[in-house]
Amino acid sequence: MNKKLLEELKKNLEKEKSLIEKDLKGFAKKDEKLKGDWDTRFPKWDGEAGSSSLETMADEVEEYESLLPIEQTLELKLRNINLALEKMKKGKYGICEKCRKEIETERLKTIPEARYCLKCKPR
Repeated sequence: MNKKLLEELKKNLEKEKSLIEKDLKGFAKKDEKLKGDWDTRFPKWDGEAGSSSLETMADEVEEYESLLPIEQTLELKLRNINLALEKMKKGKYGICEKCRKEIETERLKTIPEARYCLKCKPR
């Protein structure tokens, strides 16, 4: 892979990483004990009767539940981006983890964090 393309892909990965972290910070906080893990913030109520209606509390719990799969999807994408950036540092970027052949350039341009070539990608 040529150096210019590698730099372009690295720039795209770093930009995407920044956007994902910004999105996660909007509704979750980093888990300081578990690297790469984020925790969706659960709604907090002050415990006084009447201060939060049951309807409001139910809405907040529903929103929390809807954010959990989004958090998981973003965490996985972020892990794959970090892995791709680490592979770049080690000179192992763009190699399929299954067959050890080069991942197609067009695939990397579309999905720069791809870990597998088209032939080996999980279905």
